[in-house]
Amino acid sequence: MSAENIDPTTRYPSEDFPRQEQDQPGLTSETTPRPDHGETTYVGSDQFTDRVALITGGDSGIGRAVAIAFAREGADVAIAYLPEEQDDAEDTATWIEKAGRRALLLPGDVRDEQFSTDIVELTMSEFGRLDILVLNAAYQENRNGLENLPTAEFDRVFKTNLYAPMWTARAAIPHLKPGSSILTTSSIQAFQPASELIDYAMTKAAQVVFTKTLADSLGGRGIRVNAVAPGPIWTPLIPATSWPDKVVTFGQDTPLGRAGQPAELAPAYVYLASDAASYVSGAVLPVTGGKAL
Repeated sequence: MSAENIDPTTRYPSEDFPRQEQDQPGLTSETTPRPDHGETTYVGSDQFTDRVALITGGDSGIGRAVAIAFAREGADVAIAYLPEEQDDAEDTATWIEKAGRRALLLPGDVRDEQFSTDIVELTMSEFGRLDILVLNAAYQENRNGLENLPTAEFDRVFKTNLYAPMWTARAAIPHLKPGSSILTTSSIQAFQPASELIDYAMTKAAQVVFTKTLADSLGGRGIRVNAVAPGPIWTPLIPATSWPDKVVTFGQDTPLGRAGQPAELAPAYVYLASDAASYVSGAVLPVTGGKAL
């Protein structure tokens, strides 16, 4: 008996989201409807048995979906997150442990160089190895013109989205062995920037260069570096971006007519970190609902 095909336009609702707004960084419990992280759907196939992954921004949204998927593939998972996201992080840890794997919770702010470095050493101390580094933590905010962009906010975006990945990758590289992977979370914004996300889009474009140049420099050591470029994905970051009116129709401008869910991102990260992608490095994999890079 053949299985029914899944229609991607109707797999998740395409109707309007409720009007809503949150303070940064945004929490899963306050996001309506609740994002799907693959809690009840992702089925692993032992691709990462006994490997170790470190995921920044692993408490919610894309990071949580990736953490759940990696655990179900057999990996122990460390997640870094802001202290105010503790409840989300503990929920993610529960799902990791339900998969029979170990979770390590690392609260702190990646804008702090010492913390961004320490999370690597803490992961090594707890698990004894590091095989997959996912540089996923990000910050964005709605901007009303460059002339109204405070330097402090510009710094926050660049330190979160660019400085922190550099610091963490720099600390991790000496521990990575051949077959390891570094994954970055770029964005459709790197290729189709929205004016109201000017600083965020700048950092996501820079992440593409970071990914490609790091892939070039580490390839000879057997370490692959790739990026995933999400389109509009329904996470707590969206209602926390100070655009309550845009939330309502978020993602409806894609060819598939709806926003994506974190669960639809996780398989891209699994593939890029897996042995199936052994000849893939320096790539940017779009998961955009049909929007072209």
